This record gives sequence, C-alpha cells and structure tokens, in this order.
Amino acid sequence: MKAIPTLEGGLRLDAENFNDWGMLRSVIGDAGGSAVDLASRLGRLISQEAGAADWEEYVVPDLREGFQDELAQVGASIESAIVNADAGAGPIWITREDVFPWYSALNQARLAIEEQYHFGASETLSLNEPDTVRQAAFQRSKFYAAIQSLLLEHVMR
Repeated sequence: MKAIPTLEGGLRLDAENFNDWGMLRSVIGDAGGSAVDLASRLGRLISQEAGAADWEEYVVPDLREGFQDELAQVGASIESAIVNADAGAGPIWITREDVFPWYSALNQARLAIEEQYHFGASETLSLNEPDTVRQAAFQRSKFYAAIQSLLLEHVMR
C-alpha cells in the first residue's frame, strides 16, 4: 500500500492488491473486536467522586453512538473503494472532511488491539514470537499508527 498527500490537503491510499484492502477492512474489525466497547472503557475511568454514574448515563451512550457512526462511515468508504477498484488495485481518498472519522476509527482499532495484546510502546516484536495472530495484530497496529501520523502531518494541520 502506498500513501500520497493530495494537492487538496487530503491523503490518498493506493491499495495494490486484495490483501491491502483486507488490511484496511481490519480497521473496522479491530475497532469492534474488544469485549467491552471503547465508550464503556472510557466511562470506567471516571471515579464515583467525579460522577461516574452520570457519565455512564449521559456521556457514554453519545460516545458509543459517535464511535459507531465513525466506524460505519469509514467502513462504507472502504467498501465503496473496493467495489470501485473491483477488489484489485485502486485508491481510497481521505479528504479533510473525512479526516476525523478516519483518525477516530484508526485510534479505536489501535486501542482495541492494545487492550487485547498489551504491546505498549514497543517498536518491534520479538523475532522468536511464535504467535502469528499476535504478529499480525502488531503489524496492523503499526500500520494504523503510520496512517494516523500521515493524517496528522498532511491533513489535520
């Protein structure tokens, strides 16, 4: 996959094959892959003294809906790009108008992976790592972080 800033201030991702599309589709699966959704996990960080009950009742539902809407928007963009490319090589465009849902979806996916695997700030994974599922999750997390960095550098400035 290649990523190229656009003249309009967006980012174009060029999927080179079906596997690249699979990597992009994984954003949605990873973001929803945690047993407890991100909104609830954030709500659990609020202490009783700080109003945890109110947070759970008033804030978490709106957060959950917002996160789900962002994932749905990004998922629809990915699926549309796959159809347009006939599942082969092709671009997907992230415009300034789309950048916040994309950034959020990538962040949700990274947080869910971290929740499950606890990679921490590690830049590499042990070469002796026998778990290929863990290796794949690590690679996806690094890919998502790289796209987020490009979005910050070229689109969200």
